[in-house]
This record gives sequence, C-alpha cells and structure tokens, in this order.
Amino acid sequence: MYDVTTKLEGLTIDLLSDTHCQHNKLVMPGGDILIHAGDMTYRGTIKEIIPFLEWFEAQKYRHKILVAGNHDWLFETVPAICKEECERRGIILLNDSGVEIERIKIWGSPVQPEFCDWAFNRKRGEQIKAHWDMIPNDTELLITHGPPKGFLDATQHGEQVGCDDLWHKILETQVKLHVFGHIHEGRGYKYFMDRLFVNASAVDRMYRMVTGEPIRVIKGIDGSYLVE
Repeated sequence: MYDVTTKLEGLTIDLLSDTHCQHNKLVMPGGDILIHAGDMTYRGTIKEIIPFLEWFEAQKYRHKILVAGNHDWLFETVPAICKEECERRGIILLNDSGVEIERIKIWGSPVQPEFCDWAFNRKRGEQIKAHWDMIPNDTELLITHGPPKGFLDATQHGEQVGCDDLWHKILETQVKLHVFGHIHEGRGYKYFMDRLFVNASAVDRMYRMVTGEPIRVIKGIDGSYLVE
C-alpha cells in the first residue's frame, strides 16, 4: 500500500488526456514531464493537430510525451507525417514504442478495444493482445489511450468497457504508473496493488472542459508515485 506520509520530493509529472481541441483553456504549471494520453483533436485533421502540437511544444516542461487516441485519425493514416511534426518540435511520440527518461522506462500505445469506427480500434482478444504483448515487463510508466478493465472505465450507464487483456498484461509487468483517458466519465485516479492508475480526461461525456489544469503526479525519491 502507498504511504500518504511519503515525502513529496522528486519528479513532477503532469497528465492530460482527451482535451479535444480545448487545450488553450488549460493553465499549465510547468515541470519535469508532460504526458498527453490521446484525443487531442475531434477529427484528427492536420488543421487540428498542428495547433495542438505548437501549444504542446510551448509548454514549460523538460520532456513532453504524446500518445494518439481514437479521434486522432492522421496519426494512424499518415503516421510518418505526424512523427516528423512531433520530432521537429521535440515531442516524444509513442506508438507501440518506448523511451527511457530520467531513468524511467516508459511505453505508450494508442490502441483500444473496438469503439464505433474510429482510429486505432482493435478487436478484443488476440488482435489487441498482440499489442499488449509488446509491452516490456520492466516498464515502469505505461501510457495507453484506453483503460484496463475495471479501472476508471465505467460509462455513464455503469458499463465497464476497459480491456481485460491490458489488465492481465499489467500484472506481468513492473508498471507503477498507468495513465490513460478515452472514457471521459472515468476521470480520476486509483491506487491498487502498489500501482497508480490515472484517467486524465479533461472533458466530460458532453465534451465540456471539467478542469483547468492537468493531474499532477510526483515520483518521490523512494520511487513511489503519488497524486499531488
């Protein structure tokens, strides 16, 4: 279990997801690492993506990490262009790939179980499991657009729509912090089995901004992750 008395020193990690072209409404405090877990746009057009990337680049963080979401179509249809636009702005784009920052092994994936006919949809079972099997077991910080089953994944009707296979994979890993979005109603955080799960959705199910700031997590000097 997490000890809430742990001294909050170490890295500041600010978490966002599902900003849907409303990023300019946010007040960003700056810090060490900024993570966006997808759905930066409504339709995933270049006219939506470029203004977001310019905003993301301008934020005062030492490291900026981005994973696309089901609304962010261009990241799936023309990934090379999106990768180039991110690289020229110093943004780390993760697409079933990883990076090590500040000695933290980070993995990101934009896929989620089938949801209408949007980007990065994968069928439950073997098709989506193939993506989760790529996650290295020594991953410490995991970013996915969608949630695991049973964790901040309930819709307005109470249906838990997260991914079973993702949850089973997490159990095989050393993941301490898992950040995602996708299910707007699930915004919040939960500690379970010495892991921190954060749904960082910035809008509600009607696409109204519900917060003016990111969810801040601090990695303590003891290696723990705590919501500030």
